[in-house]
Amino acid sequence: MKAENPNKSVLSNLGIANLNEMQIAARDVIIKEQNILLLSPTGTGKTLAYLLPILQLLDEHIPKVQCLIVVPSRELALQIEQVWKKMGTAFKVNVCYGGHAIETELKNLSTPPALLIGTPGRLTDHLARKSFATESIKTLVLDEFDKSLQLGFQEDMNTILSQLPALRKRILLSATSDVEIPDFVQMESPVTLDYTEEEKSDTLSMKLVLSPEKDKIESLFHLICSLHSEPALIFCNHRQVTERICDLLNKKGIYAAYYHGGMDQDDRERTLIRFRNGSLNYLVTTDLAARGLDIPEMNHVIHYHLPGKESEFIHRNGRTARMDASGTAYILQFKDDKMPDYIPNDIEVLSVSTGNPLPDRPKYQTIYVSGGKKNKLNKSDIVGFFLQKGKLDTSDLGLIEVKDFISFVAVRSPVVKTLLANIREEKMKGKKYKIEVARSDRRD
Repeated sequence: MKAENPNKSVLSNLGIANLNEMQIAARDVIIKEQNILLLSPTGTGKTLAYLLPILQLLDEHIPKVQCLIVVPSRELALQIEQVWKKMGTAFKVNVCYGGHAIETELKNLSTPPALLIGTPGRLTDHLARKSFATESIKTLVLDEFDKSLQLGFQEDMNTILSQLPALRKRILLSATSDVEIPDFVQMESPVTLDYTEEEKSDTLSMKLVLSPEKDKIESLFHLICSLHSEPALIFCNHRQVTERICDLLNKKGIYAAYYHGGMDQDDRERTLIRFRNGSLNYLVTTDLAARGLDIPEMNHVIHYHLPGKESEFIHRNGRTARMDASGTAYILQFKDDKMPDYIPNDIEVLSVSTGNPLPDRPKYQTIYVSGGKKNKLNKSDIVGFFLQKGKLDTSDLGLIEVKDFISFVAVRSPVVKTLLANIREEKMKGKKYKIEVARSDRRD
């Protein structure tokens, strides 16, 4: 027996009133067709666009994996899982990705989920171990499949598809239309939904900042100081450069953090949490943060390096000027360097003054709590504890994220010391939890 008409209660659980045009079209096509290519920019709701029809395709009487979602990054896998859980379905979901112990995943897969999300390398590992059966997998989603290919996962993806004997439906997603579908995917005459042109925003402005020095750190510093303390993403092409620039910015008094694929998964997640909740305003990152991550939209994207491909440039810029909002992409270029062909010749040159003050420090600090959902803690418990025992006002609290065994709370910086002093000896729901400034957010 398949779930019927889940949209109303699911949207209510997600806090969404209505689907957008792309999501409605995708829902109808995914239900009816076998091969679907969905092209829509970052931030337009592609995840929900395919999860809703997948929910209708699942059969509650099949106790095996029925749908496999393959993604290029751990962060995207976790984000999709989060959306599915918020939908409040009766179907189990599990996530598999590298960078943490496989034993937990093996234990989870012993009771098979209906929906399995994973990165290519970890999924091929599980297939080799026969951790889950594949004969009931009729639906395959390759989310950001072009990014998976770009990252060198073609062999793993080929291996995965070769072991799905019952596959009936293939759904491929990308944020740009400049994509090629590899032969091994076996997409015959796909129905294409292309929203990339419709969603291009006229509210994105591009500005060129010319650096007199080949090392552009001084120009970057002055540009950030001119942004009136508003958050920004700073894109680089190499992991080592993100760390170097972050270190130099911090030495100059700008509170920044770096983010790239070489970091431990735990550190990556905590950095994103701080960026989401306003404890961190400047994130120096590789293209890992260009798409597929749950981070807030912002007014400023800075290209410290320009990517080699126009498609990646578009993905980066997708972090601003989304859904009718305005935003600016700044290109930081050494004055003697040649500009890539995809940059318009008439781009405005911005002259950045050198006398601006340092940006304000972040409004919030992130507080770590050593308990989460599995400890029977929820947001209401934490809010009540911080207000009653911590003697805070509701205006002192920002975003709260409750994970399985830990939680993170954004608290206004001026009241953090008072909060920690007030709750030092207190118990929450009868239990003493470790509550402190998150290790990644400790400041001098």
